[in-house]
Amino acid sequence: MNTMRISLLIAAMTALFMGVGYLLGAEQGMLIAFVVALGMNAFAYWNSDKLVLRMYNAREVGPADAPDFYRLVQDLAARAGLPMPKVFIVDSDQPNAFATGRNPENAAVAATTGLLRILSREEVAGVMAHELAHVKNRDTLIMTVTATLAGAVGMLANFAFFLGGGQNNRNNPLGIVGVLLVTILAPLAATLVQLAISRTREYGADQGGAEISGNPLALASALQKLEQGAKRIDNHAAEANPATAHMFIVNPLHAHASDSLFATHPATANRIARLQDLAGSARVAPQTPQARSPRGPWG
Repeated sequence: MNTMRISLLIAAMTALFMGVGYLLGAEQGMLIAFVVALGMNAFAYWNSDKLVLRMYNAREVGPADAPDFYRLVQDLAARAGLPMPKVFIVDSDQPNAFATGRNPENAAVAATTGLLRILSREEVAGVMAHELAHVKNRDTLIMTVTATLAGAVGMLANFAFFLGGGQNNRNNPLGIVGVLLVTILAPLAATLVQLAISRTREYGADQGGAEISGNPLALASALQKLEQGAKRIDNHAAEANPATAHMFIVNPLHAHASDSLFATHPATANRIARLQDLAGSARVAPQTPQARSPRGPWG
């Protein structure tokens, strides 16, 4: 999915949000909904990274705390032509990783202790390159906007049901039947748009990560291990905050193995197949991050 189609989907979600506002209060309600959408996205733009990192109790590390891991990310960021992001470790047995931040200059990447424990150096490089590809493609901002709008559509739909369904409400152009339809269909449509964007960006980050790391098969191997680990080990913070599930490299909520309509991620088998095809082509030049002497597996 190219940038134009992503932009159209976000525009469609914004229009849906404004449409629910119109249901609540005709033209005035639509205008209020638009202003609210701008306000929510402005807040998310400036604060979403801090909120997510705090939500997962992520601790920032530097070259003195986790030298090998930090320098691995440093090497990959330089190779990708990106500013050095902040590096975080999340104390969780579930192997997983995510990126956040409004732009490459204010980005952060995080890996769990479970991931660092079970993956090889080459596999960790593939995963972190995947996260840096999200940063480079500004997927973190795109997903913040779509998640915010999806949540806002659901909120407005509930308001429409409780406040817009009265037969005597002259501002309601559709009546109680329209209110019921929008209450059900608007959040569903917003969720489907959000998930469609999320799944597509994962494919793009897989390819970008393979190109940055130069090792598609290492990323493919990592994805297989991460999916198996995520199915066996709970991520309690993610379970308590399912709206953040799309941020992780693999679904932390034990999603089904196939590409279902409501899956936050593509099927891992499909992602692995694409990476294997990529490895068989001449589009990725093999590279290995410079080896360093760690204190233990990751300093």
